[in-house]
Amino acid sequence: MRLLLFGCTGFIGTELVPALLKEGHEISIISRKNINNLKINIPLDKFNFLKIDLSKKENWSNENFISKIKDSEGIINLIGEPIADKKWTDSQKEKIENSRINSTKFLMDTLKKYRINPKVIVNGSAIGFYGTSLTKEFNENSNCGNDFLANLCEKWEEVANEKPFFSRLVIFRIGIVLEAEGGALGKMLPIFKIGLGGPIGDGKQWMSWIHRSDLCGLIINALVDNNFSGVFNAVAPEPVSMKDFSKTLGRCLNRPNLLPVPGTILKLLLGDGAKLVLEGQKVLSIKLQEKIYKFKYPLLENAIYASTKN
Repeated sequence: MRLLLFGCTGFIGTELVPALLKEGHEISIISRKNINNLKINIPLDKFNFLKIDLSKKENWSNENFISKIKDSEGIINLIGEPIADKKWTDSQKEKIENSRINSTKFLMDTLKKYRINPKVIVNGSAIGFYGTSLTKEFNENSNCGNDFLANLCEKWEEVANEKPFFSRLVIFRIGIVLEAEGGALGKMLPIFKIGLGGPIGDGKQWMSWIHRSDLCGLIINALVDNNFSGVFNAVAPEPVSMKDFSKTLGRCLNRPNLLPVPGTILKLLLGDGAKLVLEGQKVLSIKLQEKIYKFKYPLLENAIYASTKN
């Protein structure tokens, strides 16, 4: 397929773009970054690239961009300011929200304005949709939560559902993505490797995770498999507590798991965003049955070993 990719130049795109090319897809990447600043480690002549800042509405009328979007058969939209990289000040919350809501709305408006009907649109979301809980279990039928991230995900999904009538829409509510060079695991590895690792907070909170290879596999399958339609929780089958995650990571690295990170420190660093890590949520997928997708890394230990073997 001829694919148009938004927000696929960082941690997830590093693996997703090469995997899509391996499947024989033709890739066009839209980014506000310079092409030489992309983290994707593949020759630049293997994909098409357009530098454009889509946070500005006027750029959605750019002729080169319109040409690309008219030519696309499928769209992958993972655009958005990183959730947990900075403290949630009011201005940062606004940036997190606008980067997802406005850009996705502009995308859907553009598709309808030019009467473009891609075969499939894969849109991001997050398990933050459900809010946080130490005790509840959530699946795709569970109600939306009532905090900043839950409201953000609900709005993002509502805007994505304004897609063209004939386009199949797949929304992935993505869990904590594991791989060594980024995300939560990437931040924890250096601490554990020097023997100073331990659970964050009291360790009772749930971590609903997915290995990056499985997330990429889900996206690739969703492009061509009509069984993928609507909302799916992109999480591995076995969520774990933070305490068990920390133990497993220490065991895989042959390092101690002794020094818990106090929640107060995390709150100083992340502000309201610390709630995601300190409270967590237990999320399962009732829609990702084995006949639809077979996980490469269904168990945490295998996922961590695969991420840290190098």
